[in-house]
Amino acid sequence: MIKKRINKLRSKFINYGIDGYVVPKNDEFFSEYSNKDRLKFISNFTGSAGYAVILKNRNYLFVDGRYTIQSKIESGKNFKILDYFKIINTSVFKNLNLGIDPSLFTSKQIQNFFLKNNKVTIIKENLVDKISKIKSKKKSSFYSIDKSITGESHHKKVSRVSSFLKRNKYDYLFITAPENIAWLLNIRGYDSPTSPIPNSNLLLTKEKQVFLIVEKYKTTKLLSEKKLKQSQIIDPRYILDFFDKLKKGTILIDEKTCSLYFEKVIEKKLKIKKKEDPIYFLKSIKNKIEIKNMINAHVIDGVALTKFIYWIKNLKKMNITEVDAQNKLEQIRRMNSKYLFPSFKTIAGSGKNGAIVHYRATKNNTKLIKKNEIFLCDSGGQYKYGTTDVTRTICFENQNKNIKNIFTNVLKGHIAVAQTDLNKKKTGKLIDKDARKFLKKDRLDYSHGTGHGVGFFLNVHEGPQSISKSNSVKIQEGMILSNEPGYYKKDKFGIRIENLVYVKKIGRKLGFENLTLAPIEKELINFNLLTKQEKNYLFNYHLKVYSKISPFLNRNEKKWLASFI
Repeated sequence: MIKKRINKLRSKFINYGIDGYVVPKNDEFFSEYSNKDRLKFISNFTGSAGYAVILKNRNYLFVDGRYTIQSKIESGKNFKILDYFKIINTSVFKNLNLGIDPSLFTSKQIQNFFLKNNKVTIIKENLVDKISKIKSKKKSSFYSIDKSITGESHHKKVSRVSSFLKRNKYDYLFITAPENIAWLLNIRGYDSPTSPIPNSNLLLTKEKQVFLIVEKYKTTKLLSEKKLKQSQIIDPRYILDFFDKLKKGTILIDEKTCSLYFEKVIEKKLKIKKKEDPIYFLKSIKNKIEIKNMINAHVIDGVALTKFIYWIKNLKKMNITEVDAQNKLEQIRRMNSKYLFPSFKTIAGSGKNGAIVHYRATKNNTKLIKKNEIFLCDSGGQYKYGTTDVTRTICFENQNKNIKNIFTNVLKGHIAVAQTDLNKKKTGKLIDKDARKFLKKDRLDYSHGTGHGVGFFLNVHEGPQSISKSNSVKIQEGMILSNEPGYYKKDKFGIRIENLVYVKKIGRKLGFENLTLAPIEKELINFNLLTKQEKNYLFNYHLKVYSKISPFLNRNEKKWLASFI
């Protein structure tokens, strides 16, 4: 199947005089989770980031460290798998003419990844679309969410961003990230299977004029409810005329999400300045209402996850697959009317599959969960007022000393992050060291960051903040991040412990407060390795979990949860 698709794509090369074609993971809106997954279609790779380069006689798939194992399993037959950074740092291919769709790449990507040793040909029609039958999702209108949920009106947000433009002497801001448009206008959509993003573009002027660039059918509901009174709707088909009629001035674009196509359109009329969209930072600092709503969403999610863990640990016969477990967790979450859909595809890996950081079990690729193996489950939900993301590693039988010691060192790193004094350690790269230090004593480590930012009823991954080796963004009050150290032994097992936390001021101290409420597997802990302070932290955490979750559990579940205290 994949070979046939590759050959069909290659048959188009002669028409455009190209030696190869580049297929990225992202869609035209640079979303992590897209309804139109061209990369999966051409390579079978299901990860959230990567590039395929199809040449006349060979194929390359570039991925980052999270997907090294997964990509070899899914795509190794037809593709040579290389580290993402080798596109930049080595000359994997030279003197080639590579075709690209300009709406799927930024000029920076082209410059850094492909132009060093090659020529790039812009092809406006997407060649994968020409050979595929990837169905677009059913057409649906955007919808608004109330100030009682977001904590701030869209008028106030528009004023804040317009003031930023004036202060910095910009005439326009071109917003190309749908999640930032969602935040600015207090709207959501149905354009991703895992995030309520409204796929569109937006031009904001320093005079607070809002031009939403989107197909009209997507605004039907908003217009009927008079939610876009101060916005003008621009049909994307007339984008060239629209920009041509603007007054001359300086426009701010974000080079990470503004496509080469849009950049070429804009530069004909306006002076371009490239800088990160200021909305990323504004959006990252949640207000009190957003935090309150996220707390409520995590209580609901915590109940579902706790019920799931109790269920799977108390099965009389372990005759279920990873997919069965995923489906059961989804079924439990759906019992609450506030739950909408997953915030990403659940990662449920037993034994060696747990070592694949972003493993995806499917109907055709799943295994029975074995009692003698540890089981890693990373999942999350989108609720009417919040986004969740949580990982628990579960065991069903007593495990060997080595696994327990590794799990305990991961837990010690998790606790170290949770107890960070943010007055002293203000950036993610400083905190990341603490998460890894216990594993590193045994010369162990993990290939992913320790934590990512999380959106409010939006993307489960957002920036600019993160807990990772290179992130120097100052962590501030109101930010939400994940705390998820782990360890992965290839072909053996995976361990990860993940909570979401928010940044809270307690007196003069700035620190993390847990949002996630679910028990941490006590049977995998070597308590002899924990300090008194770490034991106290664990006791207090489980006390909080019990007090918040137990009122929603049945008698047996409640009794079991009490055993963690």
